[in-house]
Amino acid sequence: MANNKEIAEQVLSAIGGASNVKDVTHCMTRLRFMLKDDSIPKDEEVQAIPGVLKVIRGGQQYQVVIGNNVPKVFDDVVKLGNFAASAPVETAAPEAKQKLTVKQIGKNILGYMAGCMTPIIPVLLAAALFRTLSAVLGPDLLGVLSPESNLYILLDFVYDAAFYFLPILVGFNAAKQLGISPMLGAFMGCILIAPDFVAIAQNQTPFTVFGIPCTTAVYSQTVIPVMLSVYAQSLIYKGFKKIMPDVLTTVFTPFLTMLVTIPVSLCLLAPLGTIIGNAISGGLAWFGMHTGFLGVAVIAALWELLVITGMHMALMMPMMASFFETGIQSGPLLSGGFATWACYGVALGVALRAVNKEVRSNGFGCFVSGILGGITEPTVYGICMRYGRCFVAMMVGGFLGGAYAGLMHVEAYAITSPNFLALLSYAGGTTGNLVNGIIACVIAFVSAAVFTYLFGLTKKERENA
Repeated sequence: MANNKEIAEQVLSAIGGASNVKDVTHCMTRLRFMLKDDSIPKDEEVQAIPGVLKVIRGGQQYQVVIGNNVPKVFDDVVKLGNFAASAPVETAAPEAKQKLTVKQIGKNILGYMAGCMTPIIPVLLAAALFRTLSAVLGPDLLGVLSPESNLYILLDFVYDAAFYFLPILVGFNAAKQLGISPMLGAFMGCILIAPDFVAIAQNQTPFTVFGIPCTTAVYSQTVIPVMLSVYAQSLIYKGFKKIMPDVLTTVFTPFLTMLVTIPVSLCLLAPLGTIIGNAISGGLAWFGMHTGFLGVAVIAALWELLVITGMHMALMMPMMASFFETGIQSGPLLSGGFATWACYGVALGVALRAVNKEVRSNGFGCFVSGILGGITEPTVYGICMRYGRCFVAMMVGGFLGGAYAGLMHVEAYAITSPNFLALLSYAGGTTGNLVNGIIACVIAFVSAAVFTYLFGLTKKERENA
């Protein structure tokens, strides 16, 4: 039996001790350290420690693979280093400076985004499976539950709870990565989805923050606004903390941080995606309507990126108006559906290709929740944000499926659940339209799955969680 305390002592010593640790968390199989100077640990020495299976450097994390006993080793690491298990580690040791090349900046951004989303994967999968149950047992499939039944309502709002409050979960993780209190990050997420603010945005009521005009939007189920806001919050917090007398810092550093962060977030950073998105979406809408099959293909390739930033809503509104008037979805209005099928393909590709049980299990969970429940968030946030090549695979699948649909002038005649039942939306016209609609979805699904299987995961990613 592994001596967990001994493993913890040797690992902590090998990575430079507690003074070199900014933060430590764990997943199902590994310890994940955020180090101040990641040049200190020698991978060969760490890997030689009895009980350590492998060392991985990923994003901004130094990852030590332990195995199933990692929670016990983590507990001992926290005790030995006198760390807070739910808060970032702050010590007086200075952080090592990194040379900011374009590659390093990109690596830092992806590492930050992955660090914000990776701990939430169990929540996303669990919530998605609740929606899958409601889809399977509800009126669209087995008909066991009616929409008015308590169980159906319960399953529905459990799913909604995870995704509506996503900014709070992301804000917590973002603050933890950036070295400030995670509760301040969660507070920033709460502000973005406060009921009064959501009502102002929905009613399009003019609003100012300390006299500064504010472009309002609904930020529930979004991640980019809170990621940007918490990053700014961390800089402001650290600035105030440096100059604030110790006797006052407990009260006034958080207060002044929020006082400055709130207008920066609500008036600039959070609506940045909306402001830029409206311009981009307007251009994409024109492009999609005037470039035939190419427009359908390009928008299908970019669709999930638009969803992450919230830009898709500005693109959908004028197109939906056309559907309500004519009863037909055509051209770029169909693009999102092929992107969805590409998501399912990515999840299946990961499930079939991964060697590590955790990665494979996540892939199958994302696939089932997608194909049955119509939920793409676990795939987008849990897989594609974690493994960059999978984003490319999703875009390839969406592009090919959209291109075929555009060339065949596919049309849809109903708005359906985005699971496998979406294939029925192509019925209502000719038999050829139904067949071509199904073929387009199959192309998106299969091509994304094949691309993911062949190129979506590096060797390290296939073997490690």
